[in-house]
Order: sequence, then C-alpha cells, then structure tokens
Amino acid sequence: MVGKIDKNQVRKARHDRIRFRIKGTTERPRLNVYRSLNHIYAQIIDDSANNGVGVTLVAASTVEKEIAAKVAEMTKTEAAKEIGKILAERAIEKGIDTVVFDRGGYLYTGRVAAIADGAREAGLKF
Repeated sequence: MVGKIDKNQVRKARHDRIRFRIKGTTERPRLNVYRSLNHIYAQIIDDSANNGVGVTLVAASTVEKEIAAKVAEMTKTEAAKEIGKILAERAIEKGIDTVVFDRGGYLYTGRVAAIADGAREAGLKF
C-alpha cells in the first residue's frame, strides 16, 4: 500500500536545498518566511553572526497583538502584504535596506509573494 506524501516534509527538504546556497550576511541579511494555516511570520536574519548560528535582527508576524488587531478583517494575502510592509519599515529603522529573500521552501505565489511585494513597496531591496 502506498502511503500519503507528507507535503511539509517535502517542503523542509526543499528549504534545506535552498538554504545550502542562500546565506544571510551582515551587509545583506536573509528575509525568511514561515507560513502556517492561519498566520504568517517573517524574520530578517544575519547568519554570519554568533559563530554562524544566526541572529534575528527584525521580525514581524500576524500573532503580534497590534498587528493582529490591524489585520483582523483582512484576507490572509492582504495580511501577508501588510506584514511585509511592517517588516521593511522596522528593517529600515535599523539601517537594513538590502536583503536576500528566503521563501522557506514554499512556492513563490500567494502569501509568500505578498510578503515580498509588501517589503519591496516599503523600500526593501532584493
């Protein structure tokens, strides 16, 4: 009997392949995306800091109280775009203007693309 394919396990393997090539540096940190069923999370990470372990420089997600209230009546894609804008604003405040995009193994469509669009609209370059 053939078992059902675990899509999240396939995504994690894809993410590992991507992460082999994509590294965040101090000059150009990595914008990482994680997408759950109801929420979306984005972080900007410097992988070269802390002996290669990585340090989160900026983060934004739909579970933060002030953001959750703001995106309560939006669709998930609209909320993702708003998360991208908020993340970019926080990054620019910290002096980060250029990043490398890590889609987390997800296909570049829907909410993942909306985060990227929102971040670009707010002034982040990648």
